[in-house]
Amino acid sequence: MEKHADIVIVGGGLNGPALALALAQGGLRVVVVDARPAGARAEVGFDGRAYALAVASKRLLEVIGVWPRLEGRVQPILQIKASDGVAGQGPAPFFLTFDHAEMEEGPMGFMAEDRLIYAAFLAAMAEVGVDLISGETVISQVVTAQRAEVVLASGRVVRGSVLVGCDGRGSGVAARAGIGRTGWGYGQTALVTAISHEKHHQGIAQQFFMPSGPLAILPLAGGHLSSIVWSETAAQAAAVQALGDAEYLEALRPRFGNFLGEIALAGERFTYPLSLTLANSFVAPRLALVGDAAHGVHPIAGQGLNLGLRDVGALAQVLIEAQRRGEDIGAADVLERYQRWRRFDSTALALGMDGVNRLFSNDNPVLRLGRDLGMGLVNAVPGLRRGFMRQAAGLSGEVPRLLKGLEV
Repeated sequence: MEKHADIVIVGGGLNGPALALALAQGGLRVVVVDARPAGARAEVGFDGRAYALAVASKRLLEVIGVWPRLEGRVQPILQIKASDGVAGQGPAPFFLTFDHAEMEEGPMGFMAEDRLIYAAFLAAMAEVGVDLISGETVISQVVTAQRAEVVLASGRVVRGSVLVGCDGRGSGVAARAGIGRTGWGYGQTALVTAISHEKHHQGIAQQFFMPSGPLAILPLAGGHLSSIVWSETAAQAAAVQALGDAEYLEALRPRFGNFLGEIALAGERFTYPLSLTLANSFVAPRLALVGDAAHGVHPIAGQGLNLGLRDVGALAQVLIEAQRRGEDIGAADVLERYQRWRRFDSTALALGMDGVNRLFSNDNPVLRLGRDLGMGLVNAVPGLRRGFMRQAAGLSGEVPRLLKGLEV
């Protein structure tokens, strides 16, 4: 009824398995506890949910053995176009275009379905022997000077030197450790689904800013499928979600436009309330938070998973290097290195996305003129464009070794 490891990870979404693989590669023993049954999630059919993986995230996935399982099943992002406008009126005259030809690294990112990424993680974990306990929930946790342990609903106890919360915005690991959160709601809800379209998307990601919230149209593999993340006021989103499929499409068409020809629903329909939430600390005694458990950001730039994978790279590097030096990997000074590395970057990006959303999610004519001129200026200056592209690709700042494509 007891398991012992170096690291106990609670949360088996995407960040948890990524961290487990990185740590196992570095010689650490890892147990992952996932509340959801692994098999059921891995076998789900196409539902349209997908992630934009930055160049740096792809490099991490290559090093930990996941990317080869995705090759041929992802869509390279060759261009990103951003424009401002009002539904039914078309885009404003000033816009932004980012082209992969301006980067030495190739595509600016890759679109990959959630179900495919998870299945790749599951196969990689099985191959290297990561201990996955799925379909189990944590009911309590205890931290002592020597170890951290969790008790599962079944009565099993899992112990380790470090406990890592990868269990999302409502992190039970953080709450049980007494870590509070700071944040606010946007009064917006994201409507997420997949759309089939008549014309080929050419690997172009579109971001259309409207007063009620942005609409992202993200290209999927095959050329005639795209994932959409459509932000509306909470009340409007609830009304749209309650519509039948035909009426849903009618509401979408004026916002989507006709640049891809005829469109049709091609996946399930999901909604997600939008908010900003930051843990007041990323660490506690023998405990660290990763991904949404540490920071939940607006999806306006598709950076949520990429931010989490930067956490993964940083924490894995800190723990593996500490282990090799003979340090106690759960010591406060070791975990503080991770917090110093990641907290400022995560908070700055979260607040930056918050500012962008507030700037664009309104119909103030003065702000609209200013943001349109700003986009036009950035588009006209190659150096500014490349700077934004490298930031979005995860190539700027203090990048962990795994995100450079290097083993720790």
